[in-house]
Amino acid sequence: MNVKEADLLKLSVLMPVYNEARTLRRIVERVLSAPIEGEIELLCVDDGSSDKSWEILVELQDSDNRVRIFRHENNRGKGAAIRTAIEAMTGDIALVQDSDLEYDPDDYPSLIKPITDGRADAVFGSRFAASPERRVLLFWHSLGNKALTGLTNALNDLNLTDMETGYKAVRSDILKNLRLESERFGIEPEITTRLAQWGARIYEIPISYHGRGYDEGKNIGWRDGVQAIWLLLKYRFLDTRYTNRTGHETLEGMAVYKSVSRWSLGPMRPHLGARVLEAGAGIGSLTRHLLGMDRLVALESDPFFVESLERRWGHLDNVSIIEGDLEDPALYEKLAHEGFDSVLCVNVLEHLGNPRLALEGFGRVLERDARLVVLVPAHQWLYSQVDVAIGHQRRFEADEIRTLLLGAGFEVLSVAQFNRLGALGWALNKWTGGRTIRKWQARLFALALPIARALERVERLPGLSLVVVARRL
Repeated sequence: MNVKEADLLKLSVLMPVYNEARTLRRIVERVLSAPIEGEIELLCVDDGSSDKSWEILVELQDSDNRVRIFRHENNRGKGAAIRTAIEAMTGDIALVQDSDLEYDPDDYPSLIKPITDGRADAVFGSRFAASPERRVLLFWHSLGNKALTGLTNALNDLNLTDMETGYKAVRSDILKNLRLESERFGIEPEITTRLAQWGARIYEIPISYHGRGYDEGKNIGWRDGVQAIWLLLKYRFLDTRYTNRTGHETLEGMAVYKSVSRWSLGPMRPHLGARVLEAGAGIGSLTRHLLGMDRLVALESDPFFVESLERRWGHLDNVSIIEGDLEDPALYEKLAHEGFDSVLCVNVLEHLGNPRLALEGFGRVLERDARLVVLVPAHQWLYSQVDVAIGHQRRFEADEIRTLLLGAGFEVLSVAQFNRLGALGWALNKWTGGRTIRKWQARLFALALPIARALERVERLPGLSLVVVARRL
């Protein structure tokens, strides 16, 4: 997602409302007049209020079409209200705004700037960093906050100053894909943990803060602090599935260790030249090992991954990140001038409806006698729910991939089984009904890498993948 052009920006402000009739009109007015360049949509979720909050919200929606209102018949909690708003939001950036007057919408420009500049995926407004002004209030509350922030930092290797801040701005495409389930104030540690697990770039900026006391309607208490500790431990160690994009989590789990991706590239690297097209770069687990090439073009069809690749390596002179459909012949016409001496295509063909179109395209961008190096998942009998989750339409047998390559104008030089230990793990995952590869499984495989290397010498064992080397005729 590109949110750099301010005139294209749409900010979704997510506002949970619970018995805030006294401040609601004023805070809505301040949100709608916030000094940002771009459009604001305000999503207000009445969480079972017993005062006049809902009637006021109806009035505010009728008077300004930027206000959208939703209602929970019963009080479910701040987290539930935020999740309802997330489902309905349509903006580029989401920002949580409490419906009292503790947080100042005049801080919006500085909150979203690191995101619109392309430097951050999320920005936390810190009440404890150097701030222009802050009401002095509630020592024990702030002490508990600092303790929770410290625990969050220790568990997730962060250095936040204010985890519990009510001002969190997050790229909408990321927030919509976080797996969130908290009902009450646990939404704050949950969002923070999930962002850390995602690997999001988190920034902090100081904000103004005008805290209120319990006599003014503050609802959070010590029980919420105890629950926050439990949730921080739960989401860090017990419930680590951080995204609804199951395929993304699987790719992250499989790519978390550089030693594993470097080992995976090992049998293919000797066949690569100096000018490489990486067809289907994904999240960049192999791309990071190819940055020293004279010329590297990383081609990817998923805009979400393209943006991530561009952010990480788009500044390098020898690297280009390109978004394109591998089954589109016009794509290869644009790349024909590159003069590639090798194409690397790893775990891609199995995703395509017509992989022959991609192979023929590779032939059009390769010099004569240049190499095509392909890795595909092997053996249809290994096909499992993990394959389904990450979009595999098939797994290949050796004769099938040979036939495809010959039909696309390549001479097949070698077909080899690879990753015998991985085949065992994949089969185990299938038999136990697993739907994803978790990071702990990747960690276990990384620890067992010496065993994996040793098993490669046992040729009778089936491999998880086929490594194919072909020559363009």
